[in-house]
Amino acid sequence: MKKIYANATEALDGVLRDGMLIAAGGFGLCGIPELLLQAIKESGVKDLTFASNNAGVDDFGIGILLQTRQVRKMISSYVGENAEFMRQYLSGELELEFNPQGTLAERMRAGGAGIPGFYTKTGVGTVIAEGKEHKEFNGQTYILEEGIFADLSIVKAWKADETGNLVFRKTARNFNLPAATCGKICVAEVEEIVPTGSLDPDCIHLPGIYVHRLIQGEHEKRIEQRTVRKKETA
Repeated sequence: MKKIYANATEALDGVLRDGMLIAAGGFGLCGIPELLLQAIKESGVKDLTFASNNAGVDDFGIGILLQTRQVRKMISSYVGENAEFMRQYLSGELELEFNPQGTLAERMRAGGAGIPGFYTKTGVGTVIAEGKEHKEFNGQTYILEEGIFADLSIVKAWKADETGNLVFRKTARNFNLPAATCGKICVAEVEEIVPTGSLDPDCIHLPGIYVHRLIQGEHEKRIEQRTVRKKETA
């Protein structure tokens, strides 16, 4: 099975369509599949639903798809860094399904494991619980959350071998791992592809069985909020 493609556009060829549910890895701007997001923008597909921890910033990450009105709905836990996101949401142009971060990660993981739903205490007694089934276990109330089964997963990793085994770098593992497992098709972008057998099996974070297509590319790695210490003077 061919897994390595020349670029993001080729890797998404024949996969994209209007109205898709896409699970995207990343946290803030850390570990986001920026090359694949750019290719999605250039493809012109629309009415997309994204399951992602956040919507990037106004001109980077999923934010570039909000600018072009290609996103219809966001399933997210944090959207505070994107002014265009808030404008579209408050004006009724964009649908938003808020999820606590842990719940969102578990919904993706559950989908990847073939689990259609699970009960959690997170969100009980808040707007998150409205319209959801409630059930008691050992005297405690839980709400039912559904697993996410995406049409497409897009993720960013540090290294891959030729069979698609992935290694994420430090905190860039974040939502990438559960997002990768819950899509019918997973496309990964990485900084380096190494020969099969050169990765330590004990250091592989995601087995290649989950990865269908793979690209290597150069990444901007933009810093969302850069904070530095003031230079001390003598």
